[in-house]
Amino acid sequence: MKTILCCLGVLLCLTLFLSACAADGNSGDSLAPLPPPSRDGGMFGVDENINQSTIDDWLERPDVAYIDMRMPYDPADFASIGGQPNLTQTLPGFRIVPLPFIATLDAMPVSNVYDGDKLFDVVWGEGGNILSVTPNYIESELILSEVFPKDKVIFLMCGGAGYSYLTRQFLNHMGWDESMIYSTGGNWYYEGNRGIDLTIDGSDNHIAIWRANYACIDFDKLQRIVP
Repeated sequence: MKTILCCLGVLLCLTLFLSACAADGNSGDSLAPLPPPSRDGGMFGVDENINQSTIDDWLERPDVAYIDMRMPYDPADFASIGGQPNLTQTLPGFRIVPLPFIATLDAMPVSNVYDGDKLFDVVWGEGGNILSVTPNYIESELILSEVFPKDKVIFLMCGGAGYSYLTRQFLNHMGWDESMIYSTGGNWYYEGNRGIDLTIDGSDNHIAIWRANYACIDFDKLQRIVP
């Protein structure tokens, strides 16, 4: 009798253990498969399946690196085209890595575009093609590889979809697998209910960046490459 009870106890423990493993999101077994990237016909090629209308269904996956490409306070006059220059909202799991700190921007339809320190100088050609890339710091490529891991799918987000588009073009040029990069579009047009409010007292001019996962790139601490 003791032997039977012992066996039953072992079976019960094993069942509970297997159930816990099945429920563990990090195992990947319970994750819905991602549809392959499929760009819409718009200027910025936002993904047709995973975008700001559907993103809530694809948040907080362990197989995805979520990157928000906006600056907390962008000097570009996005208000002139109906946008929001300040980062008033982001989404769970997204790490804020401002594209203007990563690479030179292509021509933008607004004034006062950021033109300060950046990891890479980029010369843009026609149609979003890249003619050349030059690292400005010894650590530039290390930072790029750690912020955009090649062993994960990458979801890009920004304000109006432009920064996401440029980031995808840049990463493709630098050797990233384009089949693992999704442009989820601009958060200005987000339709879900998972947004993280970064405003203080309703003011768009005072941003609570501490509520977000912000990747601080301190250029003063990097080693500039001397030509």
